[in-house]
Amino acid sequence: MGVIKTALEIALERTESVKSDKSSIDQFDAKQRGKKIANGFLSGEVDLALEIKKTAKEQQKSLKQGVFDVLLSQIALPGSGDDALKMEAIGKGLDILMNSSKFNAMYKQLMQAFAQFLQEAGQYEKVIRQQYAPKLRQKEEELSRRMGREVRIDPLQDPEFITFFNQHAAALRAKYEPFVEQIREAAAAEWHNS
Repeated sequence: MGVIKTALEIALERTESVKSDKSSIDQFDAKQRGKKIANGFLSGEVDLALEIKKTAKEQQKSLKQGVFDVLLSQIALPGSGDDALKMEAIGKGLDILMNSSKFNAMYKQLMQAFAQFLQEAGQYEKVIRQQYAPKLRQKEEELSRRMGREVRIDPLQDPEFITFFNQHAAALRAKYEPFVEQIREAAAAEWHNS
Protein backbone atom coordinates (compact mmCIF):
# COMPACT_ATOMS: atom_id res chain seq x y z
CA MET A 1 0.00 0.00 0.00
CA GLY A 2 1.32 3.44 -0.99
CA VAL A 3 1.95 6.41 1.23
CA ILE A 4 -0.98 8.81 1.40
CA LYS A 5 0.12 12.41 0.97
CA THR A 6 -1.65 15.48 2.21
CA ALA A 7 -2.74 18.18 -0.18
CA LEU A 8 -0.05 20.47 1.23
CA GLU A 9 2.69 17.91 0.56
CA ILE A 10 1.48 17.45 -3.02
CA ALA A 11 1.34 21.21 -3.58
CA LEU A 12 4.85 21.66 -2.13
CA GLU A 13 6.22 18.93 -4.41
CA ARG A 14 4.65 20.56 -7.47
CA THR A 15 5.94 24.02 -6.63
CA GLU A 16 9.37 22.90 -5.47
CA SER A 17 10.95 23.90 -8.77
CA VAL A 18 9.30 27.31 -8.71
CA LYS A 19 11.48 29.72 -6.85
CA SER A 20 10.56 33.29 -6.21
CA ASP A 21 12.84 35.77 -7.82
CA LYS A 22 13.24 38.57 -5.27
CA SER A 23 14.37 40.99 -7.96
CA SER A 24 11.24 40.37 -10.06
CA ILE A 25 9.02 40.86 -7.04
CA ASP A 26 10.82 44.09 -6.16
CA GLN A 27 10.42 45.38 -9.72
CA PHE A 28 6.72 44.48 -9.72
CA ASP A 29 6.26 46.25 -6.38
CA ALA A 30 8.10 49.32 -7.70
CA LYS A 31 5.85 49.44 -10.76
CA GLN A 32 2.74 49.19 -8.57
CA ARG A 33 4.12 51.92 -6.32
CA GLY A 34 4.72 54.02 -9.44
CA LYS A 35 1.05 53.69 -10.37
CA LYS A 36 0.01 54.88 -6.92
CA ILE A 37 2.47 57.76 -7.10
CA ALA A 38 1.08 58.78 -10.49
CA ASN A 39 -2.45 58.91 -9.11
CA GLY A 40 -1.22 60.92 -6.13
CA PHE A 41 0.63 63.26 -8.47
CA LEU A 42 -2.50 63.81 -10.58
CA SER A 43 -4.51 64.63 -7.48
CA GLY A 44 -1.84 67.12 -6.38
CA GLU A 45 -0.82 65.18 -3.30
CA VAL A 46 2.58 63.86 -4.42
CA ASP A 47 5.77 65.46 -5.70
CA LEU A 48 6.67 63.14 -8.58
CA ALA A 49 10.29 64.26 -8.98
CA LEU A 50 10.93 63.83 -5.26
CA GLU A 51 9.40 60.34 -5.21
CA ILE A 52 11.59 59.28 -8.12
CA LYS A 53 14.70 60.62 -6.35
CA LYS A 54 13.76 58.79 -3.13
CA THR A 55 13.51 55.47 -4.99
CA ALA A 56 16.49 53.11 -5.12
CA LYS A 57 18.34 53.27 -8.48
CA GLU A 58 17.62 49.60 -9.29
CA GLN A 59 13.86 50.19 -8.90
CA GLN A 60 13.57 53.57 -10.63
CA LYS A 61 12.99 52.13 -14.09
CA SER A 62 10.05 50.01 -12.91
CA LEU A 63 8.67 52.85 -10.81
CA LYS A 64 8.85 55.22 -13.78
CA GLN A 65 7.16 52.60 -15.98
CA GLY A 66 4.26 52.42 -13.53
CA VAL A 67 3.97 56.21 -13.50
CA PHE A 68 4.21 56.37 -17.29
CA ASP A 69 1.50 53.72 -17.77
CA VAL A 70 -0.95 55.66 -15.62
CA LEU A 71 -0.17 59.05 -17.16
CA LEU A 72 -0.42 57.70 -20.70
CA SER A 73 -3.76 56.04 -19.99
CA GLN A 74 -5.16 59.35 -18.70
CA ILE A 75 -4.57 61.31 -21.91
CA ALA A 76 -8.07 61.91 -23.28
CA LEU A 77 -10.28 64.64 -24.60
CA PRO A 78 -11.40 66.88 -21.75
CA GLY A 79 -15.04 67.09 -20.78
CA SER A 80 -14.60 70.43 -19.03
CA GLY A 81 -12.04 73.04 -18.06
CA ASP A 82 -11.22 70.99 -14.95
CA ASP A 83 -10.15 68.11 -17.20
CA ALA A 84 -7.91 70.50 -19.10
CA LEU A 85 -6.09 71.22 -15.82
CA LYS A 86 -5.63 67.49 -15.34
CA MET A 87 -4.19 67.24 -18.86
CA GLU A 88 -1.66 69.96 -17.95
CA ALA A 89 -0.62 67.92 -14.92
CA ILE A 90 -0.21 64.84 -17.12
CA GLY A 91 2.04 66.85 -19.42
CA LYS A 92 4.16 68.00 -16.49
CA GLY A 93 4.44 64.43 -15.23
CA LEU A 94 5.49 63.14 -18.63
CA ASP A 95 8.03 65.95 -18.85
CA ILE A 96 9.53 64.87 -15.51
CA LEU A 97 9.77 61.28 -16.76
CA MET A 98 10.96 61.81 -20.32
CA ASN A 99 12.56 65.27 -20.38
CA SER A 100 12.05 65.42 -24.15
CA SER A 101 11.74 68.82 -25.83
CA LYS A 102 10.29 67.15 -28.93
CA PHE A 103 7.49 65.52 -26.95
CA ASN A 104 6.91 68.69 -24.90
CA ALA A 105 6.32 70.64 -28.11
CA MET A 106 3.80 68.04 -29.26
CA TYR A 107 2.08 68.09 -25.89
CA LYS A 108 1.76 71.87 -26.05
CA GLN A 109 0.03 71.44 -29.41
CA LEU A 110 -2.28 68.91 -27.76
CA MET A 111 -3.13 71.41 -25.02
CA GLN A 112 -3.99 73.98 -27.68
CA ALA A 113 -6.16 71.39 -29.41
CA PHE A 114 -7.89 70.69 -26.07
CA ALA A 115 -8.64 74.38 -25.61
CA GLN A 116 -10.04 74.55 -29.14
CA PHE A 117 -12.05 71.37 -28.51
CA LEU A 118 -13.60 72.81 -25.34
CA GLN A 119 -14.46 76.03 -27.17
CA GLU A 120 -16.07 74.11 -30.05
CA ALA A 121 -17.89 71.81 -27.62
CA GLY A 122 -19.40 74.84 -25.91
CA GLN A 123 -20.49 76.26 -29.26
CA TYR A 124 -21.88 72.87 -30.30
CA GLU A 125 -23.93 72.63 -27.14
CA LYS A 126 -25.36 76.11 -27.66
CA VAL A 127 -26.26 75.37 -31.31
CA ILE A 128 -27.72 71.97 -30.46
CA ARG A 129 -29.88 73.47 -27.71
CA GLN A 130 -31.12 76.13 -30.17
CA GLN A 131 -31.89 73.49 -32.80
CA TYR A 132 -33.74 71.34 -30.29
CA ALA A 133 -35.61 74.22 -28.58
CA PRO A 134 -38.73 74.13 -30.82
CA LYS A 135 -39.17 70.40 -30.22
CA LEU A 136 -38.66 70.89 -26.48
CA ARG A 137 -41.26 73.69 -26.40
CA GLN A 138 -43.69 71.42 -28.23
CA LYS A 139 -43.15 68.68 -25.62
CA GLU A 140 -43.60 71.19 -22.79
CA GLU A 141 -46.87 72.47 -24.31
CA GLU A 142 -48.16 68.91 -24.74
CA LEU A 143 -47.33 68.01 -21.12
CA SER A 144 -48.78 71.30 -19.86
CA ARG A 145 -52.05 70.58 -21.69
CA ARG A 146 -52.21 67.05 -20.25
CA MET A 147 -51.36 68.07 -16.69
CA GLY A 148 -53.34 71.31 -16.60
CA ARG A 149 -50.36 73.31 -15.38
CA GLU A 150 -47.22 74.77 -16.90
CA VAL A 151 -44.41 72.24 -17.28
CA ARG A 152 -40.74 73.00 -17.98
CA ILE A 153 -38.42 70.28 -19.19
CA ASP A 154 -34.69 70.36 -18.61
CA PRO A 155 -33.17 69.29 -21.92
CA LEU A 156 -30.63 67.15 -20.07
CA GLN A 157 -33.54 65.17 -18.60
CA ASP A 158 -35.06 64.47 -22.02
CA PRO A 159 -33.80 61.16 -23.48
CA GLU A 160 -34.47 62.32 -27.03
CA PHE A 161 -32.37 65.46 -26.50
CA ILE A 162 -29.58 63.42 -24.94
CA THR A 163 -29.54 61.10 -27.97
CA PHE A 164 -29.54 64.10 -30.34
CA PHE A 165 -26.79 65.80 -28.33
CA ASN A 166 -24.63 62.67 -28.09
CA GLN A 167 -24.79 62.12 -31.86
CA HIS A 168 -23.46 65.60 -32.54
CA ALA A 169 -20.93 65.47 -29.72
CA ALA A 170 -19.61 62.16 -31.06
CA ALA A 171 -18.90 63.82 -34.40
CA LEU A 172 -16.88 66.52 -32.67
CA ARG A 173 -14.98 63.98 -30.59
CA ALA A 174 -14.21 61.94 -33.72
CA LYS A 175 -12.58 65.03 -35.19
CA TYR A 176 -10.10 65.37 -32.29
CA GLU A 177 -9.62 61.77 -31.17
CA PRO A 178 -7.00 60.90 -33.85
CA PHE A 179 -4.74 63.69 -32.56
CA VAL A 180 -5.06 62.38 -29.00
CA GLU A 181 -4.15 58.89 -30.21
CA GLN A 182 -1.18 60.31 -32.12
CA ILE A 183 0.10 61.93 -28.91
CA ARG A 184 -0.27 58.65 -27.00
CA GLU A 185 1.68 56.82 -29.70
CA ALA A 186 4.37 59.52 -29.79
CA ALA A 187 4.71 59.32 -26.00
CA ALA A 188 5.02 55.53 -26.12
CA ALA A 189 7.63 55.72 -28.90
CA GLU A 190 9.60 58.40 -27.08
CA TRP A 191 9.40 56.38 -23.85
CA HIS A 192 10.70 53.21 -25.49
CA ASN A 193 13.55 55.13 -27.11
CA SER A 194 14.67 56.66 -23.82
